[in-house]
Amino acid sequence: MKKVLNILLICSLITAISSPALAKSKKEKKQEKEKIEIVKPEKEKVNRRLEWKKFKNNEKARKDSSKEAKGMYETKFPTITSQIEYADMNGEVTLSDCIKLAITHHPTIMSAISNAEIYKTRIGQAWSNYFPTFGAGVSYSRNDMLMSTMPANMSRMMQQKYNMFYVPTLSANLLLFDFGKTKAIADTAKRNWEASRYDAESSIETVIYNVKVAYYNMVFAKIQREVYEETVKDFELQWKQAKAYYEIGKKAKIDVTTAEYNLGNARVNLIKAKNTQEVAAVELANAVGIPELEGVILKDKLNNKKYEVNFPDLIKTAEESRPALLAAKKAMDAAELNVRAAKRAFTPDVSGFAGYDHGGRQINNDYGYQFGVQLNYTAMNLMLLKKQVDEAKATYNKAVADYEQQKQNVYLEVKSAYINLLNSHDSLDVAKLALQQAKERQYLAFRRYQVGLGDAIEFKDSENTYLNAQLDYYNNLLNYNINAAELERVIGAPIKESDIDL
Repeated sequence: MKKVLNILLICSLITAISSPALAKSKKEKKQEKEKIEIVKPEKEKVNRRLEWKKFKNNEKARKDSSKEAKGMYETKFPTITSQIEYADMNGEVTLSDCIKLAITHHPTIMSAISNAEIYKTRIGQAWSNYFPTFGAGVSYSRNDMLMSTMPANMSRMMQQKYNMFYVPTLSANLLLFDFGKTKAIADTAKRNWEASRYDAESSIETVIYNVKVAYYNMVFAKIQREVYEETVKDFELQWKQAKAYYEIGKKAKIDVTTAEYNLGNARVNLIKAKNTQEVAAVELANAVGIPELEGVILKDKLNNKKYEVNFPDLIKTAEESRPALLAAKKAMDAAELNVRAAKRAFTPDVSGFAGYDHGGRQINNDYGYQFGVQLNYTAMNLMLLKKQVDEAKATYNKAVADYEQQKQNVYLEVKSAYINLLNSHDSLDVAKLALQQAKERQYLAFRRYQVGLGDAIEFKDSENTYLNAQLDYYNNLLNYNINAAELERVIGAPIKESDIDL
């Protein structure tokens, strides 16, 4: 009996010890099974048919917007006749190709065109006041009679104490004349739509400017890489020359070490130039609106033709073509028309109405109709109307001031762009002369080192001078092209090139 009790005691101790461990193990397994997530992903079933329909609608909207954007661009800039698509380019693009692709693909332009369409629909919404409004309905009513208020003999004569009515109804209302209120609102909406069209043109010209800048930067990055490649070749040749002279005892070891150091720096600069070119390719793809464009080859080079510009002509062109200035003028006109619309809110409306009822105690029992003309004021609040007129006048005064400010901004921007173009042109002449001198000095220094008259320091200085002169010349040429693109943007029209080479 004692042995049995000992065995039971031991078993109970083992169970007590193993139970928490077993519970802990089950708890850990449960925690592993249920992963804790901060934000659980939504389990949404994809409707492929609906997604395909949305894709087709978006594609149609993009094509319509692209067609509209091309029409806006071709009214002022040279027509892009190429119908090139990204899939047909074979990896090579010109600047015109990139502009064409940006006009038809860039989301900023699509958004601006769609915004103009929003304002266009408001013109029709304003004129819709002159369209008839229709109403239709059917009613059923059961009217209990107050039997207690009737004489006793009359209440006994009634067969029922309530009436039932079935009444289908048709009605129509038509505004005949409102003393020009609708026309003023529609004219205001039209001016706002025209202003939004000019805003869309501004977006197009900004995108084109960004494409030009990105394209020129990529061309410059390619030239910069080629310059560094030539510099690496020159330093490699100088290193081999120094090594040969050292082996025959004509030059000291320091010349070889200096040549190796110069070659290493040139290779580092070449790596940086390659990275810069890759970044420029990505920026061009972003400016065009097609990410896949970063691997293309550019056909065009930096323009080295002189631009024929005259400041008075540029100002005149900007006043006639600058979309931002024209948009401000349309906004001012819209504000003026809004004052007229606010004043006409004091006038009444003349409208016609008609209605037809068919029904009664039975649905075919009887019919009735009505028609007529009415003159009415709707919610006439003289204080409110007066303050609305004051608000419209203040809005117009603000629009006038904004237009004047825009004129001054256009003058400043055109003047600055004109001065920058002239400065880059003058700097280009100086940089071209410095490049010719640096090239001659580099050639003489290299020849002197070849015949053993020069040293490594002289060659390095001449090579670096030539390198900087090349980069300075091409950088000035880049600035000249960018300043020309900026001048085209601020006047809203292209500028003419001459046959003179820079």
